[in-house]
Amino acid sequence: MPVSLPVDGLLSVAWLLIALPLAGAAVLLLGGRRTDRWGHLLGTATVVAAFLLAVACTLQLTDRPGHAASVDLYTFIDTGSLDVTAGLLLDPLSAVFALLITGVGALIHVYSIGYMAHDPGRRRFFAYLNLFVAAMLLLVLGNSYVALYVGWEGVGLASYLLIAFWYTRPAAATAAKKAFIMNRVGDVGLALAVFLMFAQLGTTSYAGVLGSVGALAGGVVTALGLLLLLGACGKSGQFPLQAWLPDAMEGPTPVSALIHAATMVTAGVYLIARSAPIYDATPTARTVVLVVGAVTLLIGAVVGCAQDDIKKVLAYSTVSQIGYMFLAVGLGPAGYAAGIAHLLTHGFFKAGLFLGAGSVMHAMGDRTDMRRFGGLARRMPVTFVTFGLGYLALIGFPFLSGYWTKDAIIEAALDRGDWAGWLLGGVAVLGAGLTAFYMTRLVLMTFFGRSRWDPGVHPHEAPATMTAPMVLLAVGSVAAGFLLVSVFPLADWLAPVFGEPAEAAHVVAPAVVGLVVTAVMAVGVLAAWLLVGRREVPTTAPARVSPVVTAARRALYADTVNETLLMRPGVWLTRALVFLDNRGVDGLVNGTAAALGGSSSRLGRVQTGFVRSYALGVLGGAVVIAGALVAVTTA
Repeated sequence: MPVSLPVDGLLSVAWLLIALPLAGAAVLLLGGRRTDRWGHLLGTATVVAAFLLAVACTLQLTDRPGHAASVDLYTFIDTGSLDVTAGLLLDPLSAVFALLITGVGALIHVYSIGYMAHDPGRRRFFAYLNLFVAAMLLLVLGNSYVALYVGWEGVGLASYLLIAFWYTRPAAATAAKKAFIMNRVGDVGLALAVFLMFAQLGTTSYAGVLGSVGALAGGVVTALGLLLLLGACGKSGQFPLQAWLPDAMEGPTPVSALIHAATMVTAGVYLIARSAPIYDATPTARTVVLVVGAVTLLIGAVVGCAQDDIKKVLAYSTVSQIGYMFLAVGLGPAGYAAGIAHLLTHGFFKAGLFLGAGSVMHAMGDRTDMRRFGGLARRMPVTFVTFGLGYLALIGFPFLSGYWTKDAIIEAALDRGDWAGWLLGGVAVLGAGLTAFYMTRLVLMTFFGRSRWDPGVHPHEAPATMTAPMVLLAVGSVAAGFLLVSVFPLADWLAPVFGEPAEAAHVVAPAVVGLVVTAVMAVGVLAAWLLVGRREVPTTAPARVSPVVTAARRALYADTVNETLLMRPGVWLTRALVFLDNRGVDGLVNGTAAALGGSSSRLGRVQTGFVRSYALGVLGGAVVIAGALVAVTTA
């Protein structure tokens, strides 16, 4: 937790990290078409400025005890016993996320200048990008779960706007709604967790909640861990809420890079890592995190092997790689730093891969079917080299980024020393082999072999505004892993948050793990070469395939399961409730009103206004009363 020393220097204005992109979004949205000519430049400048400020603040943190500082801004909520102070928590964990979000985000903004150059809505696009970055920074820099939740919902809104940016396309509108609704399922878990924190502890601040975990009953801690995990699964596209993430590819490619590489999908990993004391106190919830991560990394890898859409292959790769990160943080203190390290390196090579895919689409008339590519290596050398380096980093080629961080996760799993550790390690190794297969298949179908372009397509290299960010991300894909593991050990930097890294008693020597993973990776590459590289790639997907391939093409029937278990019962329940409301509740109310109205109307007809009618009524009444009196008297 942050120290209570006074905050000075740039740390005192750290709120500008959020304010800069937020102000850019406000200017571009409120300024309207008057900002069309320079809106993209303003949007990019605000994120670049935020990155420079993040670097400066991180450097200042190194001079403070615990590398941490808390910046109180104002009272956000003060009602009854609920007191929420809006403030920022700058510590090693939030600092690395801020650097990743603003750094990679700035490169994506620069790339978007070229990619969206001819789009009439470019100014609006940059406004949404700025809004997304601001919300994501609030999520990771806030000093309480309430601040995190506000940023969490802001990210959900901005992602909806970005995925549905081309809202006139039915597929984009549907994908955005799907993402929004599935994220709401997870958000319910996060909201309930925040409510439970306040009910049990009277506070939602990180210091108050994480410092008081020991005072909570075991069942309450487990409930907190599971509810937080539900929120994390929704935002990070983890099982069973992963189906929205590949469909989000309907948005512009820079959106795919921003959401699926460096920002939104990592929010769940941040939430679990930030809540480490909660998961350290509940083995049950931590075990569920491990299971979710292991299952998801296999689902993403298996489905990615059968996709022909270049962006969907990368999307399922993201699902799988985030599964590795969940697996890592689920291992507890032994895996926290490894998971965050893989998150950072993944931000580099996956952003580079998505931007490379965007460059290919830019050259191929926005086509995404890899069966219609081929032979692009010679036509697009810069894209090929930068994409190739990202590919090698992702599959864990020796001494590139993924090699250092993915192997560290596998080592941490095996170091458990029990059957579960061997099982988790085996799943992670299998995932590495599948990753090598589907990524090699992608590269072979896109850049090698005979050209299978549609008539009228003339591939060409992207402009410098697009290739320059790709080159910088490729450099990170090569060097980031080595720097974070050997030169500037991330575990040491994160020690104030997760504790000093313990000396691991390796069950299997790291060198042996590296050799085994590399061998499995090589098998995956070879299998892809034998099945794709040595054969003619048909321009249409074969119809006669095995049941496994059919299931993988259909995303292991995830949508079918969701529709059967959740969507259709939900629709039926909604229709039943609407019928009950219309015919039952509303019927009773409306029927009573109609009865009263009808009876009053009929009674009103008695009031004719004629004196003779009233006299006849009086006479009739008198006769009735007289008759009654006579009857009583004679009785």
